Amino acid sequence: MKKFLALLLALVMVFALAACGTDDPGNATTDPNAGESTPAESTNGESLGYVGISMPTQSLERWNRDGAFLRDQFEASGYKAELLYANNEVDQQVSDIQNLIADGVNLLVISAIDGESLNTVVDEAAENGIPVIAYDRLIMNDNVDYYVSFDNYSVGVLQGQFLEEQLGLADRTADDPAYIEFTAGDPADNNAPFFYNGAMSILQPYLDSNVLVCLSGQTDFDVVATEQWNTDTALDRAQTILASYYSGGEHLDAWLCSNDSTALGVTQAVTSDYTGGNTVIITGQDGDVANLRNIIDGTQAMTVYKAVANEAVATLDIAAAILAGDPVDEALIEAAGWDFEASLDTETYTTSDTGHAATSVLLVPETVTNDNYEEVLVTPGYYEVGDDGYLVAVE
Repeated sequence: MKKFLALLLALVMVFALAACGTDDPGNATTDPNAGESTPAESTNGESLGYVGISMPTQSLERWNRDGAFLRDQFEASGYKAELLYANNEVDQQVSDIQNLIADGVNLLVISAIDGESLNTVVDEAAENGIPVIAYDRLIMNDNVDYYVSFDNYSVGVLQGQFLEEQLGLADRTADDPAYIEFTAGDPADNNAPFFYNGAMSILQPYLDSNVLVCLSGQTDFDVVATEQWNTDTALDRAQTILASYYSGGEHLDAWLCSNDSTALGVTQAVTSDYTGGNTVIITGQDGDVANLRNIIDGTQAMTVYKAVANEAVATLDIAAAILAGDPVDEALIEAAGWDFEASLDTETYTTSDTGHAATSVLLVPETVTNDNYEEVLVTPGYYEVGDDGYLVAVE
């Protein structure tokens, strides 16, 4: 009889413990047969929401950082977050977003591979009452009401100003020109023309006055654009230009590259194929580890750094406001108390010919060179110096 009572007591305790485990409001639960994930819950039992994050690719370092920062920010704040990468395939991104909608997300954060190719799924999200935040890359659809990015035009301006100063263009004449070539970004990325136009706002007057000369004559965006920001594509084109226009010892002072992945290709080409004795000034954007190594080594002159951790923080606060039914406005930015600079723009980033403009929160980029990388990147904690003297990203 004692053994039976002991066994009965043990069984009661097991069932009691199991029941306690399923009542924990801090755990997100998923029914494998339901096809729909239950949002994470706050400690008071109130659901915070389920956020779907769609990134373009893991083949570029920056998107790995963006995706991880976004997911971590949302999860740390009590949201369920699903992060998907589309391998630079538009069809895959469309499928990913459709799956997130079917899974019951409350909000979508999308960095588009092609800002012109997501109309169907963005419309589907709107039909299901799911707000969309275009992250870093604008999506051309009037159902996109929110956009979080850095000031893309300013990125190009910083690159142009850097070259203007380094080449001493203000003090040159057409009798003593500087020589330059250009590599721009992905034509499917709506940010790429902003970057390029920002740089050309500084450089075009010097081209017009022959103070700055492009021997290849390739200055139109459509000609210098690089599909998918691909390093090998940039390398191949740079090698072709060097072989065609600089094989006889012609001088080259600078190469404007809109981002770091294209700068890697151009740097490889210049290192192996340029016969001039000078160091070519090469620009970039993103602060990828390989490019920061080149900056320290002196083969790339600068990059424009965009603190994606800050971009993720801004996205979280905007998403929280949207889900709470609060306005995204100047008051939100002021109340957020961010330790980084950002501005509200309700006019510039139009999503169609109708004139609809996404409410945009724009962060401020910074120029990084060999002279200031410790101040801009290491001191704030974005990177640390490794044992080999080069920078590594802080996880």
